Amino acid sequence: MQDAYPTRRGESLEPFPRLDPVVHSSARFRWHGPLDECALSRYERDGFLWFEGFFGRERVEPFFDELAELSRDAEAMAADHVIKDPDSGELRSVFSMHEISQRFSNLTRDPRILGMVQQLLGSDVYIHQSRINDKFGFQGRGFDWHSDFETWHCEDGMPRMRAVSASILLTENNEFNGPLMLIPGSHQYFAPCVDPTPEENWKDSLKKQRLGVPEKSVLRWLANRGGIEAPKGPPGSLLLFECNTLHASNMNMSPWSRSNLFFVYNSIENQMQEPFGGQKPRPDFLAHRTDVEPLTMRDVAFEPVVVPAHKHAETTAQARQDALE
Repeated sequence: MQDAYPTRRGESLEPFPRLDPVVHSSARFRWHGPLDECALSRYERDGFLWFEGFFGRERVEPFFDELAELSRDAEAMAADHVIKDPDSGELRSVFSMHEISQRFSNLTRDPRILGMVQQLLGSDVYIHQSRINDKFGFQGRGFDWHSDFETWHCEDGMPRMRAVSASILLTENNEFNGPLMLIPGSHQYFAPCVDPTPEENWKDSLKKQRLGVPEKSVLRWLANRGGIEAPKGPPGSLLLFECNTLHASNMNMSPWSRSNLFFVYNSIENQMQEPFGGQKPRPDFLAHRTDVEPLTMRDVAFEPVVVPAHKHAETTAQARQDALE
């Protein structure tokens, strides 16, 4: 397959407009989902949607019991899909959560979330990747700026931009404990990276992001256009973000842990090919590629999902854009 998004070729390449739609039209899904045209337009413009308090605290608290049980299992803790913090040795990430936990699997099929994702991607979907991320107080490392799609395209063989990440907050995310930061509008451009990918890069990159980071001049250009936002809120809040939206997070310097659930929905029509970077595919727990089946849910009559307005953020972004023009 021809590489539509070349990256990590050992040379500096200019960013270019994405070649795929942001909202994938489909008569079956676009007009029968929970998002109205205003929400769809916002997602197309910004590359993410934020829902504060989407679930109640009682819906997410049981996941801590599962994490505690896992941490007591020495054999499980030694598995490749369990990532420890390189400094403290504490639990950092657990992958394939939808296969480990029935509770997690059920959450990926929640009709409101699944309905929104099918609407955005215009097709049936499956779980490409799932995980829990932990940042313990005073020690949780951050991640440098990157596009998930750039990694998934280069290292896993995801052909096109047709995936959505869902992040559900297990703990409060605030300005002190390393919340996720996003550059609104950055999903509209593909930013190629320079350095080629060595074999089994994932063993290092899951602990510290070194490759797949755009050049600083490109990051500055995109941030000057769209600004930077860091959605913050209580446990149970939901963030949906497009696979090419640039994001990062700082180290947790606060005494409070920051724990989030992540699950990545990919279109059933966008399954993995051979990695475009030329290396062998990463493990299945990072990029599901075998026995792929679309997620199912019961037939439901969707209630509209209300997307809160961010007047201050919109005013700031518009003022910044006016200044650039």
